[in-house]
Amino acid sequence: MDTFPNIVTLIQARMGSIRLPGKTMLTLAGKPLIVRMYERVAKSNYAGKIIVVITKEQEDDELLKICKQNNIEIFRGSTNDLLDRHYQCAKIFDADVVLKIPSDCPLIDPEIIDKVILYYINNRDKYDFVSNLHPPSYPDGNDVEVISFKVLENAWINAKKDFEREHTTPYIWENPDKFRIGNVVWETGLDYSMTHRFTIDYKEDYEFIQRVYDELYHTNPGFGLNDILNLLERKPMIRKINQMYVGLNWYRNHIKDLKTISPEQTKHI
Repeated sequence: MDTFPNIVTLIQARMGSIRLPGKTMLTLAGKPLIVRMYERVAKSNYAGKIIVVITKEQEDDELLKICKQNNIEIFRGSTNDLLDRHYQCAKIFDADVVLKIPSDCPLIDPEIIDKVILYYINNRDKYDFVSNLHPPSYPDGNDVEVISFKVLENAWINAKKDFEREHTTPYIWENPDKFRIGNVVWETGLDYSMTHRFTIDYKEDYEFIQRVYDELYHTNPGFGLNDILNLLERKPMIRKINQMYVGLNWYRNHIKDLKTISPEQTKHI
């Protein structure tokens, strides 16, 4: 490796969630979720510059305010074209590599972030895109995607379908004939992607995540995946709080359109 690339980490966020409006401002251990989310990503050793990318909608002014109060850098862009929002921000900050993380992962483990980044960095001659999602194996809510800026720009120019623009990266991982796709699997050999849900989309998800923070944060602010799993072993009732939504993800709405995602990788409720 000649020089370490300029990595820019983008945490996409908005106030206008359909199923759980304002979820990024819900309180976890005394601070808004977006702040806790930022703190966890900032514990990564390789995340580089971290920016919360929000919309230009008036309702996101609240996010702007809370991020400024906590010295978190903000970029504002398109509401529904997330690909454009990510691309425009990455371009402004002269990114060589873009690390994409959604704001609905406030339990994300910084060590997992580092594993995915390092796998990409150490294999830049082999891959254009690396994630831990194709196929997934970690508990849902540890989503990490790493993309070279040139490939992100390629997608920005060529992606035409609505879901490709809305979800930023499908044009890339749906075209393995055009792009070199790498994946990081959980080294345990386990697959908890459809059995453990650490992401937030419903009020029960918030209740679950809030409980995890209440149990772990005050004695160990840097708690990781193993700490959460050990907690759920000790107190299995916590896991049951949002158990009805395990395996549920955005793929379900586009399963007929997606070539590389099988019906077994999502479920309906």
